[in-house]
Amino acid sequence: MAEKDFVEEAKRSILKEKIQDYRVTGEESLCDLIDNFEKAHGFMAGHVARASRIISEMVLDEKTFKILSFTGNLVATGLRGVIAQLLKEGFFNAVITTCGTVDHDIARGSGASYYKGDWGFDDAFLKAIEVHRLGNILIPVENYGLAVEKFSRKMFEELVVQKKRWSGYELLWEAGRRIRDENSILKAAFERKIPIFLPGFYDGAFGSQVIFNSSTIGLEVDLAEDEKKLAEIVFSSEKLGALIIGGGISKHHTIWWAQFKEGLDYAVYLTTAVEYDGSLSGAHPREAVSWGKIKPTSKTVVVYGDATVLLPLIVAGFKCILRKEKGSAGET
Repeated sequence: MAEKDFVEEAKRSILKEKIQDYRVTGEESLCDLIDNFEKAHGFMAGHVARASRIISEMVLDEKTFKILSFTGNLVATGLRGVIAQLLKEGFFNAVITTCGTVDHDIARGSGASYYKGDWGFDDAFLKAIEVHRLGNILIPVENYGLAVEKFSRKMFEELVVQKKRWSGYELLWEAGRRIRDENSILKAAFERKIPIFLPGFYDGAFGSQVIFNSSTIGLEVDLAEDEKKLAEIVFSSEKLGALIIGGGISKHHTIWWAQFKEGLDYAVYLTTAVEYDGSLSGAHPREAVSWGKIKPTSKTVVVYGDATVLLPLIVAGFKCILRKEKGSAGET
């Protein structure tokens, strides 16, 4: 093949879709906006649209076991309601997260209020008046540790009467059973019998309460049962997919177990971490391919940005696609 023909053929193989301009009138629906993101493409707009498309395909794939992985800081924000909604509506089959998720969900689910703050507040002043700061969120001291302690101790006293030894995910279902807040992640997981796995179970107020009360109340937590349950899920599933929000232990535990099934078939990362420092949190799906944690043939995308802004857009996008798919199916 002549060099000129090779160049032309190579161009045709990649220059397939043109960038399209769009305008905003203020009357567009979220579905229209995500459609425009896909047409406009650059830069993260195209990634948000692709994330919505991958998740919609994953949700519709009945052969795929779907994991939602996220970090606990998000549960201190109003995004908690969106995450609970994803579970309540049955889009995911399991959760892998941090102990902070449980802490914030129990505290807020018990009626404790969190407040709007500012990044620039004087932290020495906040400490003096007994207010915690999480970014630009303010949490009165009594609304966090004390709220989790009160809830947990009462629950442990009730549960030890039934049996002494509990798995971690069973314990979290029992917590969800006792929460009346419709925006509670634990409540949604309990109602749907979705297991929540905390690889860092003791890295938070709830886990600490298990330790502090174990000698007096006698309750025991068998975390090996959680890992056995997770192994059972992985080995019995035909395919695996995950929406992974943030990094750290919740991200790694998700892809770590996926390697025993030759990797995830679908993977959407939503993160603010970068890969240049070699961190797990910033590592792209292509790096996970080298470890066997994501399949080379999998459908993947990395979306960079704040989850409190971008996750609702991604969720709106994939729900729009699902509605269209159901409409098309109804027509046929």
